[in-house]
Amino acid sequence: MPYLWPKGRPDLKARVFLAIFFLILATGFTSVSPLFLKWTTDLLAKTPAEIVLATALSLVAGYVVSRILMQAFAQLRDGVFAKVQYHAMREVAVATFAHVHTLSLRFHLERETGGLSRVIERGTKGIDTILSFALFSIFPTILLLIFYTIILFEMLNLWAALSTLAMVVAYTWFTFAITRWRIAFRREMNQSDTDANTKAVDSLLNYETVKYFNNEAHETARFDVSMERYSRASIQSQISLSVLNTGQAAIMALGLGAVMAISAAGIAAGAFTVGAMVAANAILIQLYVPLNLLGTVYREITQGLVDMEAMFRLLNQHQEVQDRPGAMPLKVRGGEIKFENVVFNYDPERVVLKGVSFTVPAGKTVAVVGPSGAGKSTISRILYRFYDIRSGRVTIDGQDIRDVTQASLRAVIGIVPQDTVLFNDTVRYNIGYGRIGAGNAEIEEAARLAQIDKFIALLPHGYDAMVGERGLKLSGGEKQRVAIARTILKNPPILLLDEATSALDTGTEREIQGALNEVSLGRTTLVIAHRLSTVIDADEILVLDHGRIIERGRHSDLLALGGHYAAMWNKQREAAAAREKLREVENDPDVAPGVAKAEPV
Repeated sequence: MPYLWPKGRPDLKARVFLAIFFLILATGFTSVSPLFLKWTTDLLAKTPAEIVLATALSLVAGYVVSRILMQAFAQLRDGVFAKVQYHAMREVAVATFAHVHTLSLRFHLERETGGLSRVIERGTKGIDTILSFALFSIFPTILLLIFYTIILFEMLNLWAALSTLAMVVAYTWFTFAITRWRIAFRREMNQSDTDANTKAVDSLLNYETVKYFNNEAHETARFDVSMERYSRASIQSQISLSVLNTGQAAIMALGLGAVMAISAAGIAAGAFTVGAMVAANAILIQLYVPLNLLGTVYREITQGLVDMEAMFRLLNQHQEVQDRPGAMPLKVRGGEIKFENVVFNYDPERVVLKGVSFTVPAGKTVAVVGPSGAGKSTISRILYRFYDIRSGRVTIDGQDIRDVTQASLRAVIGIVPQDTVLFNDTVRYNIGYGRIGAGNAEIEEAARLAQIDKFIALLPHGYDAMVGERGLKLSGGEKQRVAIARTILKNPPILLLDEATSALDTGTEREIQGALNEVSLGRTTLVIAHRLSTVIDADEILVLDHGRIIERGRHSDLLALGGHYAAMWNKQREAAAAREKLREVENDPDVAPGVAKAEPV
């Protein structure tokens, strides 16, 4: 109802009233048209001498005009209501899309992209179905039934009217009962369709992985399982539809037969005219059309409700992270970040951060290092407030990030993530995403500072070159440079580098590290790193292990300490030296090919 009767839109409300007015007019002319048929038949049933041709022709004209007006007002009704209908579809689709973007990272990590898009698509169509069918099929059918019952009572007798009502009640009950039985098949069809679409999208997104492991047949088999379930449910749905249609036809035929028998008996007794029987037949046949549609309407509305279920469940999905009432925008003076005894867990059984405390002074660089699973990336997600902490405080310039708006918090932080995923658009669009509305000169300057301008110049279409889905047309290093460029364009006072070079080769890492060092100058920078060679110049290094900070200090101090950090450093240095030695062997023409393939221990 809120979408059908939107607040603050008197123009749309007026359209609803006008559409209902045209609906009543269309229904009125529909119910009157059989009476013109009766009067014409009664006139023509007289002897030729008694027939007034002009009157007969005028009655025929009246019948024709009523049929034309019936259709004209129905079309006017649809045309007037179209703006309301499509406004409602647009509003609910946009509201759902916007709401999905407000949901927590936890929800999006658990979601299935293909299934999610199909839920929104089917739900929007469901609203279209319900708005059009509920208002323009159920209501006019009830109105038409009332008009026709009164006409049959007046034209024939009470038994004819009661027979018609009994037929409509039986028809409606049977339709609803069979349709409820069919809903289970429709649910299974929807579930199988969503499952098949999810598998298809997931498989296509992971196209390279499928090829790496030669698993095309396996992916096809998984898709076929879902399609087989969909096919089975569709067959059951079609069989039940046949049962429904046959039963509806039988009930309608019995009702028509009963009224015709009453009419025939009345004509034989001299109580009714032949025109009354013709009109009664026309009324029942004319009533059959919306009644037959009523079966379809109930089926479509039920199907629409099933389709809308998931979308409205999505629309009502609770926002895990919300702005507090009266939250104010974050005001950044220097950009000092403080974690004060922060405790955090994704699940109740697994505590990830166990009382973590540290400070990133304004304009300084602090690095967090440690083994995989230590909780490093969790720190970046907490800072962005993708999750709320269990206890403790996280502040920026003394302001608790839970007390400020999420939009203002994220506006002052720029991130270069480990895995940069780009939009399937141009290089220009992906860099410009850092600050929507930035001019071409600003975008190109950001690319120059990120040291990607020379690469872009070599592309066939330059800045207008398409990067492909998720940026797959670019290499890892090129994608990272695009990420750096859009962060430069955003120009935030706080910079977050979340393992920004961990997936790159050593040569590319050195080049990008130089660009990152330039970007971080004068900014409060928090670096999440796996490769220790990228953080040796940090003002402070924190060593995180099992959710606790076990060491902290500058690079030289931590090496002198000879603890966990020193062990990690030595291990990475040995691995780097082994790789370098292997490259030298591979490039030496005097070494046998078998030796060149040896792997370092």
